[in-house]
Amino acid sequence: MTAPATLADAALGRRVLPPLGLGGRRARHLVERNAFAYRRMWLMFVSGFFEPLFYLLSVTVGISKLAGKVAGPDGRLITYTAFVAPALMASSAMNGAVMDGTFAVFFKLKFAKVYHAVLATPLEAQDVALGEISWAVSRGGIYSTVFLLVMAMMGLVHSPWALLAVPAAVLEAFAFAAVAMASTTFMRSWQDFDFVNLALMPMFLFSATFYPLSVYPGALRDLVRVVPLYQAVALIRGLDLGGVNWAMLGHAAYLGAMAVIGLSVASRRLGHLILK
Repeated sequence: MTAPATLADAALGRRVLPPLGLGGRRARHLVERNAFAYRRMWLMFVSGFFEPLFYLLSVTVGISKLAGKVAGPDGRLITYTAFVAPALMASSAMNGAVMDGTFAVFFKLKFAKVYHAVLATPLEAQDVALGEISWAVSRGGIYSTVFLLVMAMMGLVHSPWALLAVPAAVLEAFAFAAVAMASTTFMRSWQDFDFVNLALMPMFLFSATFYPLSVYPGALRDLVRVVPLYQAVALIRGLDLGGVNWAMLGHAAYLGAMAVIGLSVASRRLGHLILK
């Protein structure tokens, strides 16, 4: 048997054999498809990164000088810019993941009928869900990685633990992408996406992004603690500023559970919508 024939048989075998677990082995084909589709839309791909970056620059230039010092996760006084920067990194990962998990998925599902064509191949609904979520996670991961580099250049990285902020942001992106895609399968029209903005903007403003949790009154403080973005902000802020504690495992577990539930719902809903 020649080498090319061996490779062709191996490729055919990978397509014919049933997928493992949640279909991750075949999901990569959808990631490759998205990368190929975005090669002429790279400006659209990177556009979502700039909003949190502009917030960071505006805080650095003006507000930080007025706000003075604030208490970090371990009680030490830090500059206001150092306090806000990790939260904006978390927001950057969320924005990147939600963009591809909502608008892009809805267009492919309702109008371009991309998934109808994909499911005519050996890929299954689980592969589609995991592939799209993986692509959204890559976008959120790239945003957060570049954002951390910007923070390092501005002297806003205060601990070696900050290296773990990128995996934490990837976990956060996975959680938001999975829930975003699951939610999108319930959308009926573009008007329904107003609810996405209605959820994201208050979450961005009130998840201890711009001020400490301690400024909230008791009951409202408990409400903020259960918001997903707060979990990511507390996790990434603690890693960046060196305030590492056992509560971070709880934040990570929260985001992990969110990712698993979102992926499961998205897979089931896609199968129901396309294969019914």
